[in-house]
Amino acid sequence: MAGVTRPLRVLIVDDDALVRAGLSMMLDGAGGITVAAEAADGDEVPAAADAHAPDVVLMDLRMPRVDGITATRRLRARPDPPEVIVLTTFDTDENILHALRAGASGFLLKDTPPGEIVEAVRRVADGDPILSPRITRRLMDRAAVEAAAGLRARAALDGLSPREHEVAMAIARGRSNAEIAAELFMSVATVKAHVSSVLAKLGLDNRTQIALLAHDAGAI
Repeated sequence: MAGVTRPLRVLIVDDDALVRAGLSMMLDGAGGITVAAEAADGDEVPAAADAHAPDVVLMDLRMPRVDGITATRRLRARPDPPEVIVLTTFDTDENILHALRAGASGFLLKDTPPGEIVEAVRRVADGDPILSPRITRRLMDRAAVEAAAGLRARAALDGLSPREHEVAMAIARGRSNAEIAAELFMSVATVKAHVSSVLAKLGLDNRTQIALLAHDAGAI
């Protein structure tokens, strides 16, 4: 979208008519931006995009029929899709990550100041992804927590013997004791002994926790 010189065309998608009206008034009052169309639900997005060729879509998350994540994913899978900014009041980590994985170029909260929303539209149209500062901080904090958990998990697994590590990885892949015994050429009784040793060394209570630890360590 970089290099667009005509007025930027925006599609507003929100099931709240008052929100749509407020955004439309705000964007139409900004220089170089025009609201090309509005949609009240995610299922209206394909037709609106076909009819109005927006450069940027402001996408709500929670809508009655098709949610914003699904609508974003479908939209971004089309040839030459518009950029999408998710604009929502729901800022859970899951919503943020799902939106970005679906192809959104921005994630803003509805309490973002109007001038910043206008600037976000311009920036994503120019190829510059944008997140609310609060969202950026949350993602950084989450990444730090996950990195620390990964380090702890890898350190814990490094304390296992090579054979115990093999058994732990097999457990993480969902193998039964009998399957592990066949794969590693040992008796079921020996597998059970290794499983007990792994649980004791890792300070865990069950096989599911072993699998979760292996996942945190990036081992599976």
